[in-house]
Amino acid sequence: MKIARKFNTLNKTCNLGLLILMCVCLNGCKKLYNLPDEKEFLSVNLTYDGKSFYPILGRTTLMGNINTDHSTTPLRFEIVNPRYGDGRPYTDLFEVKPVYRWIYRYDGTEKNLEEIEAKRQLVFRPLFEVDSTGSFILWNSSTNELIEPRSKDSIDLVQNIRYFDLKVSNSGGSTVIKDFMILPWRVQDYEPYSDKNPYNGETAPDPNDPKNPKKKSYIWPSYMNGVYGELSNQALRTDDQFKDLVVYIRRFNGGNGHNLRFVFLNKNGEPINPDSFNETKWNELVHGFNMKKTATYVQYDVAYPIPLTSFPTKYTNGNSAKVDFSYSRKGFGGGLITANFGLNFKIFTKGDWEIVFHFQRENPRFDNE
Repeated sequence: MKIARKFNTLNKTCNLGLLILMCVCLNGCKKLYNLPDEKEFLSVNLTYDGKSFYPILGRTTLMGNINTDHSTTPLRFEIVNPRYGDGRPYTDLFEVKPVYRWIYRYDGTEKNLEEIEAKRQLVFRPLFEVDSTGSFILWNSSTNELIEPRSKDSIDLVQNIRYFDLKVSNSGGSTVIKDFMILPWRVQDYEPYSDKNPYNGETAPDPNDPKNPKKKSYIWPSYMNGVYGELSNQALRTDDQFKDLVVYIRRFNGGNGHNLRFVFLNKNGEPINPDSFNETKWNELVHGFNMKKTATYVQYDVAYPIPLTSFPTKYTNGNSAKVDFSYSRKGFGGGLITANFGLNFKIFTKGDWEIVFHFQRENPRFDNE
């Protein structure tokens, strides 16, 4: 047994010595023959799924998916040669501005604005940049004033279109992917944006009668069920033929800079008391705080944008915020009639906003039968 142990120990010692000797020899050969260090692989066939980008200013937008063609990662990315179509350089896309970055996950259970703000912090980033994965980011700090959007008349001249190249590198070398193009739309503060012309931000014409200056396009409610007219006792509807209920998303004066208000108007443009919508869960309508309910509106303190993230909460429907207004009344025979309508929406720009529901052709029936 002692002989076996000595033999095993000797064997291990020999193996270790052999390994050290091999390393020394390899290093010696490398120095002797001036062999190069092993380099990472960088493919010359790096490609993107698309090279033309049309983001909307004022929104954080992620663009571009790279195919590395088995290149060794991580890769380094750098935007180079930013230029207009006529060769003039530009720098406005790279101006540094503050943007929010989440440091803790927002989940919709926060109890006040302070709790939300504690989960994010302001950092300074270029308006447009490429991240460590090769994706391009246009931050929501971008505005019409900082970056000239695409032409208001929808005619985009080549000398006004921005181009750039992308340098990609690792220790294996570098390559340049040429002729990316970015042509941003002007700021669209909210969605749906169907009431505005996306090129100039002015009122959009009625799509069914675009040459009629007396008609315009509206935001429609996302749904409307069981709402009957006060006089006709017929179901109200919003479609290509009738616009019984339309929506306005607009700024208002006199708020604190982060208010969201809901207003309801009758056919004469007069306020409808929110109490008329007696089944509405006002405390769960939006992720807002310090609710104020008057005879003419309901208002909340909110954090922008709305919704704050894509994380699903009870206040969202997919990637949009959602609001639902409902009321009940007694029908013939004492049966309960419940009506509701609602809107899926987004607001990207901080400020004091009101969402107005206008029954413009006939008032809804609230009275019992």
